Amino acid sequence: MKDILVVEDDKGLREGLALALKKEDFCFTLCETMEQAREKLKEKKNFSLLLLDLNLPDGSGYDLLREVKETGNIPVIILTANDLEIDEVRGLELGAEDYITKPFSLMVLRARIDKALRRAEEGKRKAYRFGDLRFCFEDMLARKGEEDIIFSRTELKLLQILIENKNIIITREKLIDKIWTDGAEYVDENALSVTVNRVRSKLKENGEGHLQTVYGKGYVWKE
Repeated sequence: MKDILVVEDDKGLREGLALALKKEDFCFTLCETMEQAREKLKEKKNFSLLLLDLNLPDGSGYDLLREVKETGNIPVIILTANDLEIDEVRGLELGAEDYITKPFSLMVLRARIDKALRRAEEGKRKAYRFGDLRFCFEDMLARKGEEDIIFSRTELKLLQILIENKNIIITREKLIDKIWTDGAEYVDENALSVTVNRVRSKLKENGEGHLQTVYGKGYVWKE
């Protein structure tokens, strides 16, 4: 469920936004002032998005935007009647993801909200980079330069274990236990060697690359 905090002093617009943008996976927390918003942010720090008016009864929305960005990473979309370019630039420089002037299209606003939420989710995904190699295990993504590398699930498991423990030797026994977790009572140790060789081949590495063999112990991913 995506919880969107709306800070807008116009009651009709505030409630209208919540009604018009209502989706099964959205819920809304409505505030009229910055002080109300601060209290809600203290109660719940993991709002998915903040829709923020700049002209509020108890101050400038810029101040709340600054506070939000200093203490967390909630995406912020500014909704305001201020249509001067300098105001938009200030909002974006303070960290707002988007700046929309009133009046606005609900269809456009919904599209901007979806885009901001997608960016926030993508930002949470952890990516690993080693030279021209890039890995994002949540997306099952691996690239070398501009070229995608296609790995099997088993090969990605091996890479994830080694990369998340880079520069640490992982024994063959531990790798086998962590990779083949389907309940099989016996796994041929040769299966691990075959998997390592396939990964090296796809990475176009030999034994001196990132994935190194520590003879008599196991394997290590070296930076």
